Amino acid sequence: MVARYDTNWPSIRDQVSEAEWQARLDLAACYRLVEAYGMTDLIYNHITLRIPGTEHLLINLYGLLYKEITATSLAKIDVEGNIIWKPDTDYGINKSGYVIHGAIHKARPDVAAVLHTHTRAGMAVAAMKEGLLPLNQTAIRFVGHIGYHDYEGPAIDLSERERIVADLGPHDAMIMRNHGLLTCGATLQQGFNTMYQLEMSCRAQVDAMAARTELTLPSEEVLARTAHLYQPGARRPYGVLEWHAMLRLLEAEQKNSGYPPYWA
Repeated sequence: MVARYDTNWPSIRDQVSEAEWQARLDLAACYRLVEAYGMTDLIYNHITLRIPGTEHLLINLYGLLYKEITATSLAKIDVEGNIIWKPDTDYGINKSGYVIHGAIHKARPDVAAVLHTHTRAGMAVAAMKEGLLPLNQTAIRFVGHIGYHDYEGPAIDLSERERIVADLGPHDAMIMRNHGLLTCGATLQQGFNTMYQLEMSCRAQVDAMAARTELTLPSEEVLARTAHLYQPGARRPYGVLEWHAMLRLLEAEQKNSGYPPYWA
């Protein structure tokens, strides 16, 4: 039999609730933004979003580029990875997506979204014994507010779930050693903002260390005060202010992309 890998699915906007459709729009846009800012790894990695008022999650089909993902193409699963709905296709979901993401969604009711990446800079810092260094204001945001999880192999073992959750703790960011980066948030917008800032911190660290010069760090007092001031609860929720600007960016780039719009 010939595998069905076409992506011409009719919109399901009229078949789901307004809350689910909005979640689908936001998540599809987030996938496109992760691609736009150079944080993708071919068809791999995941971003999940809880559908408001339910225990169901939205996740990407395993086989699509991030720039191909649309609101309709997202699969609906439960935290155990059971598919509730997906388009009529032979594409499925990646087991690692619900092993890692499902564990966090299940253990952290405060979390609506989880993002995981394998970027070049993220993987580089994940391989450094010292982890993320507070070399700049962006990175200082994570001082005392980031977890670390030791590599246990590909994330397909359900027993790893409790260790992932324990290592993340109450934080919204985690470096998965020898693997990549993970962020989460009370909103998708906040989770994306945290991932963007974590990625920029890793890129800056790799660049600074490559310069082979002595690095300077702020005092412990400055680090603690700054890290506190940059927590979402201390100022304003992250990601909200720039979200509509990011959507306008996607709309402008859509005109020449050759791919279906994220809102399809």
